[in-house]
Amino acid sequence: MSTLDPLRLLREPWNASEGNQSNITAGASGGWCQGLDIPNELFLALGLVSLVENLLVVAAILKNRNLHSPTYYFICCLAVSDMLVSISNLAEMLFMLLLEHGVLVMRPSIVRHMDNVIDMLICSSVVSSLSFLGVIAVDRYITIFYALRYHSIMTLQRAVVTMASIWLASTVSSTILITYYQSNTILLCLISFFLFMLVLMLVLYIHMFALARHHLHSISSQQKPPTAHRSGSLKGAVTLTILLGVFFICWGPFFFHLILIVTCPTNPFCACFFSYFNLFLILIICNSVIDPLIYAFRSQELRRTLREVVMCSW
Repeated sequence: MSTLDPLRLLREPWNASEGNQSNITAGASGGWCQGLDIPNELFLALGLVSLVENLLVVAAILKNRNLHSPTYYFICCLAVSDMLVSISNLAEMLFMLLLEHGVLVMRPSIVRHMDNVIDMLICSSVVSSLSFLGVIAVDRYITIFYALRYHSIMTLQRAVVTMASIWLASTVSSTILITYYQSNTILLCLISFFLFMLVLMLVLYIHMFALARHHLHSISSQQKPPTAHRSGSLKGAVTLTILLGVFFICWGPFFFHLILIVTCPTNPFCACFFSYFNLFLILIICNSVIDPLIYAFRSQELRRTLREVVMCSW
């Protein structure tokens, strides 16, 4: 029976011969290399929680005019990227349950086409999430180092162009990835993009924290209370650093999986890592669950608006 398989194209190495694939399976068949049997209900539950949370974040940002700024628009786009993971996961689970119970009968060719669409949604979420995290980091950097010129640098028009460009680029790149998934060059480009964005954000955050620490020492030496702007900037930098750390922990194993596909597709030890692919998917969905919680607890204005949105929904 044909069923949907999320990220089917990236689950196992394609550049190993058929004979080597059987040797890999045999060499990785013992003990902890069996992988994890994660129930579909867990994917479904996490997807629903993530979808509701990110919808609330988007609704809160749209509702509160005080949050109508480039920074929160970028955060809103990041929430939409997380929703892509939830929607693709829910769609995959729904069709899988319908197929397994015989409620829905589809030709294998249609099932494979749906697999490709779901894979494209997830890959688009990867690229867009990374891009918006980088844009948010740059936005925060401009806020701290060019505070007086921020509104002239980060105008609403430039923010809209940036958001539209990221969505277009993520859609095109994910389509190319799914179409030419057997090319190591495509995977290397995706891995390089991941590493580039991590290095960029780390450099920006280190610079921001160095400046914040310098100002705190200056203020303490003069025995003056910190200004609201500097305190807010430091809090924003901490929030974005938490987001970066969560993203790295949740997406890191998936990208390491891609690196192993390129570097050691026939190695039995790498095959052990491949067998835990479902766990990496759970971590990806957990990232979309955790991000809205970070927004709510780190932003007082957003937390208050979220409370209003929840109360109105009742």
